[in-house]
Amino acid sequence: MIDLKGEEDFEGNFEDRSRDLQAEIEAERIAEALVFASSQPVSEGFLAERLPEKTDVRAIMLRLKENYAPRGVNLVQVEGAWAFRTAADLSFVIRRDDNEVKKLSRAALEVLAIIAYHQPVTRAEIEDIRGVQTSRGTLDVLMEAGWVRFRGRRRTPGRPVTLGTTRDFLDHFGLEELRDLPGLEELKGAGLLSGRIPANFNIPSPLMNDELTEDEDPITQMDLEELGLLAPRGTPED
Repeated sequence: MIDLKGEEDFEGNFEDRSRDLQAEIEAERIAEALVFASSQPVSEGFLAERLPEKTDVRAIMLRLKENYAPRGVNLVQVEGAWAFRTAADLSFVIRRDDNEVKKLSRAALEVLAIIAYHQPVTRAEIEDIRGVQTSRGTLDVLMEAGWVRFRGRRRTPGRPVTLGTTRDFLDHFGLEELRDLPGLEELKGAGLLSGRIPANFNIPSPLMNDELTEDEDPITQMDLEELGLLAPRGTPED
């Protein structure tokens, strides 16, 4: 005797699984389109607001990342957000844009490295590490490139401004997070550090998030005016 109920249950389950699979495929297509259309890395929160309710955004993005891994364009994470980028091994074939940031001077590279590893850091602390004064022009170049930003103000006499890196910095150098910055052995292997460095030399662990530390105050409207980043209130616009 044929079990018709069993067949009906099987067909019903099959149809349910088929619908679920179709919904997942459609969600992947939507997520892919949203990331592709954005000029900036897209957060999972942004995606969740635009995908069907109860969609497992994380799982979808990881599947897409895996699918794109062997291709010329990769799906990568930048500070927890998602973006499409040229595969690292193919970057040499991409024609450089005429508007690309000019090559940084040695001083600018040193300052950028100090900010990346020691942030939040003040200008005085940068100069103390380098042993020489840091010109405003050097910091201006890094800020114009979009790689360095004002974080806050240190809770010490004079309330010096603290500096940190930006998401654009991570994006440009192909880093997902600051903890992906090269460590001591990687720097030595790349020939960027001498093999005869002092025994007590170490590479500091960079800050893991953008939140202000206990000894930092947020940047205020008055601070921005003082730093020349904002016109004073009441000043007529051109």
